[in-house]
Amino acid sequence: MASEAAAPETNPSEPQARHIVYCGVCTLPPEYCEFGGTAKKCKDWLENNHPDLHEKLYSDEAVAATLSTLSVDAQKRAAKDSQKKEAKAAAAEAKAAETKAQAQILIKRVERNKRKYVTAVSGLEAHGMDLKKVAKEWGKKFATGSSVTKTASGGEEVVVQGDNSDEIFDWVVDVAGVPEANVDCIEDKKKKGA
Repeated sequence: MASEAAAPETNPSEPQARHIVYCGVCTLPPEYCEFGGTAKKCKDWLENNHPDLHEKLYSDEAVAATLSTLSVDAQKRAAKDSQKKEAKAAAAEAKAAETKAQAQILIKRVERNKRKYVTAVSGLEAHGMDLKKVAKEWGKKFATGSSVTKTASGGEEVVVQGDNSDEIFDWVVDVAGVPEANVDCIEDKKKKGA
């Protein structure tokens, strides 16, 4: 009885867990990457990371075997659809790159009281930066309070206590890699109420 508990028997009829590979680009199994919008990137990723699976799915024999099961009209439709998807993905990628190239980052130095300032930075999300992480990093770097706040126009900006506009400008250009032409520094003076 004690020997039975010590050595568990494996039953060959029990189903075993399968190891499934997921694409690093679209997070689908590689067999379904063609249905996403990034088929070309997925194919390159699969070739670099899993060459055996790439050979199984994209070899000339595998493609020919898959196409042979389709009718002539279906083959033409499949070729046309794949060209449309590739063109659409390339256009979306180009549009995203153009949007990122035109996106401006505004660094505003706002006067709070007589000699007290806050620095508000907007437009970081267009360059793919996580605002909360950036705010936390700047808070540590400049030893001040920093937070993400909503603007009146509905967007979000990072507000850092103190006049850190020059240091933030340097950080955005050097660390984040944003071109200097896309970064503007503005000085805002708070209007005194009557």
